[in-house]
Amino acid sequence: MRNEEVFSVRGDAELIARAGHLFESARTEFLCAARDLRTWSQPGARDAVRNRMRAADPAVLTPRKLLSPVALADEEARAHLRLVRSKGALVRISRSPLPHETILIDRRVMILAGQETPTGREYTVTTSQILVDGVHSLFRALWDAAVDLEACLRSDVPHLDADGRMILKALGSGLTDESAAKRLGVSLRTYRRRVAELMAKLEADSRFQAGLRAGELGLPRQNRGDRVPSAAEYPGSHDATSRHPPKNFQQGP
Repeated sequence: MRNEEVFSVRGDAELIARAGHLFESARTEFLCAARDLRTWSQPGARDAVRNRMRAADPAVLTPRKLLSPVALADEEARAHLRLVRSKGALVRISRSPLPHETILIDRRVMILAGQETPTGREYTVTTSQILVDGVHSLFRALWDAAVDLEACLRSDVPHLDADGRMILKALGSGLTDESAAKRLGVSLRTYRRRVAELMAKLEADSRFQAGLRAGELGLPRQNRGDRVPSAAEYPGSHDATSRHPPKNFQQGP
């Protein structure tokens, strides 16, 4: 690594070019805290990091991944985490809000990810021992309070399919039922039935409570005023008119 204790890079490619050797150097500890699985924006970045770490001895190095419940929001993500776990990584789910991605390597290097921007995400890399030790202590405290992946998957944490995510975003947008149904390309009756299904899944007695519950679980929501994606923009979504609602669900007013 360069002599400076802190430097910043822009985008996945520059991070791997300037700091990729740090992943190779991991020997005893690789810690990663992230809100979801979208750490790398470029498709090849994850593979590049994985290839850099292949030199590490798996008998000595055990990666630890700390994620928020939003990482369990779809079956593809759950399957990926099960695969990661089967290869020896330890995975836990934290109920505490997690910032943007943080990576700690051997308690001597830290990589912090910033927000996405049109020119790419900015990463801050540091070897400052004071900074590394401070964040390491926070990570350990969150890790100790978190729940093991398998225990979390066995619990009642709901996961939303594409239909559920569409409805959740529509509820947070501030649109009327009529406008939301039109935007999603379904009938008003179908839209209200889907809302009832979502509320039941989130164990909410009202739409407001459903939004609060989704926030507690870290599920992705729509901000008021944001554009609501159409059904065609959600791969895997289904036309609910072809399904029958559960017997206990009401159609809504």
